[in-house]
Amino acid sequence: MRFIGDYGAKTDAKGRVFLPAQFRKILEAEGETSLVLRNDVFQKCLVLYPESVWNAQLDSLRAQVNQFNSKQQMMLRKFEADAEPVELDSNGRLLISKRKLQYAGIEGDVRFLAMVDRIEIWSKQALEEVINDSADLGSELEEAFGNG
Repeated sequence: MRFIGDYGAKTDAKGRVFLPAQFRKILEAEGETSLVLRNDVFQKCLVLYPESVWNAQLDSLRAQVNQFNSKQQMMLRKFEADAEPVELDSNGRLLISKRKLQYAGIEGDVRFLAMVDRIEIWSKQALEEVINDSADLGSELEEAFGNG
């Protein structure tokens, strides 16, 4: 499953927001009806996982965690505790909890950003600041993958 694109939307007073139709089509084609929402571990945004992607992520993480290491167990506990199941309603909207909206600083305008097999949900302003703040993409790619 691969998502692509960057789409804007608005939350309503209850915290509901329409998932972009392009993303809904991909989920429907893959038979994904359940989603998982959690705070991102690096940025002030939310990450929306199709349930199969979430389960694969947990399986991978769990395989690397030593069950007899208390620090690693706490890390896994924190990662899982922050997740919330979400469902799309018949109109294609998802409800984002007030706690999640506050974490991401979302107060109306939202940006949905495809991140391969998951979707990030950003405050419009926060995403613009992060993207405008980042260095030249060409230089970053050259540094990471260039041969010189």
